[in-house]
Amino acid sequence: KYPNRQLLFMEIKMYQFQQFTQQDIEIVKDETVYRGFFKLNKVQFKHKLFAGGWSGVVTRELLIKGAASAVVAYDPVLDNVVLVEQVRIGAYDPTLKQSPWLLELIAGMVEEGETPESVALRESEEEAGAKITNMQHCLSVWDSPGGVLERIHLFVGKVDSTQVGGLHGLAEENEDIRVHVVNRETAYQWLCEGKIDNGVAVMGLQWLELNYLKLKAQWL
Repeated sequence: KYPNRQLLFMEIKMYQFQQFTQQDIEIVKDETVYRGFFKLNKVQFKHKLFAGGWSGVVTRELLIKGAASAVVAYDPVLDNVVLVEQVRIGAYDPTLKQSPWLLELIAGMVEEGETPESVALRESEEEAGAKITNMQHCLSVWDSPGGVLERIHLFVGKVDSTQVGGLHGLAEENEDIRVHVVNRETAYQWLCEGKIDNGVAVMGLQWLELNYLKLKAQWL
């Protein structure tokens, strides 16, 4: 079809990728059906179609969690990363061999009046007793947007891993958190083996693997 390479490149150049916008969804009805630690809404909406026109009314249950911050706490001197371990009810299934105590990044929910940056610093202190410096934003992503409203903000920060460890967490929130200082290569190997299998930690450790040399050049 493309005997002429120049013709191929001209056709690619002519094609411009365009996406629908927030204004291309029409909310028909949005009601809260449950309010607890999180909120569950039943949403009915219509949206524009790729082929033109509008869809019928789509009904979805939407778990509203808000925003969360996660921190890749990295020690460029010793090439270590700080992980936290705690029980997660979503990983509980007595038919599985895997433990519901997960190895995770430091993370926490962004409450009203807080910024993602301030939460990243606060949770580092509360969950790991870690003092983070040189913190920078890595990326922000939607977590399972087919049925969950949650925006996750990933940060990386410099830490002295010799100064962290032990048990942490807020008693009033029934937090029971164990801190692990793990060599970066070991943490990435655990990811590859499936020992680390939660989305935020996988995303953060993959980001670190792609960027740790740049961080060392900046921080050392």
